[in-house]
Amino acid sequence: MVVIQNIINESLVDEDALINNTQKFMDEFNVGDSELLIRIVSPVEIQVLNNEYRSKNQPTNVLAFPGEIPPEVEEKILGDVVICADVVREEAIVAGKEFSDHMTHLAIHGLLHLLGYDHHDMPEASEMEALEIGFLQKIGISDPYQ
Repeated sequence: MVVIQNIINESLVDEDALINNTQKFMDEFNVGDSELLIRIVSPVEIQVLNNEYRSKNQPTNVLAFPGEIPPEVEEKILGDVVICADVVREEAIVAGKEFSDHMTHLAIHGLLHLLGYDHHDMPEASEMEALEIGFLQKIGISDPYQ
């Protein structure tokens, strides 16, 4: 189950499409019965989180926080994906992308981090990008890395 918290009330976010596309991706990875929170935030909030958890005192587009659930709790919680709408908007404009396409891409990117994927080296980055590109093409979104 995907839950959206659009705490800044960003009107460009198509919450239904974001939920549907993210849920499709979760279903493909056999985690569709897990809970995922996507939180849409301001540059200030994401900068605070980026500084606190990554020691980078600047806004970023997306952060992922795995769920820390004690073993005795029977719920399946993947974690939280935090996305800064302002950064997404700026990146989309610069790259000539649709805001909603870029938002979906970043949600999928964050979700892959929660599923254990990373991009610390070229083989990992290539695998992660291939998964993103393949899924996004299935839902009609062009390769975000071109």
